[in-house]
Amino acid sequence: MAISRNELVAALASKAGTSKTEADAVLSAFSEILVEAVSGNGDKVSIPGILSVERVERAARVGRNPSTGETIDIPAGHGVKLSVGSRLKAAAK
Repeated sequence: MAISRNELVAALASKAGTSKTEADAVLSAFSEILVEAVSGNGDKVSIPGILSVERVERAARVGRNPSTGETIDIPAGHGVKLSVGSRLKAAAK
């Protein structure tokens, strides 16, 4: 079962003792910080014990078209790496 944004905002507001409007503003700001971090400046966002998010470099490589079997060159690029923290891992056991 997935938690929707509205459910997450309601849970944040309840836990923090704030309004849903304030919780939504905090969630929006957090989302913007993550996007800015991976969009170019290369910052790593880390919440110790929970998760870390960072931009990573991907080297150029040779791939294969699954339909035709033809080899293709895949240019270098960027990706996003999410690492799960110890508290979150322990909660999933």
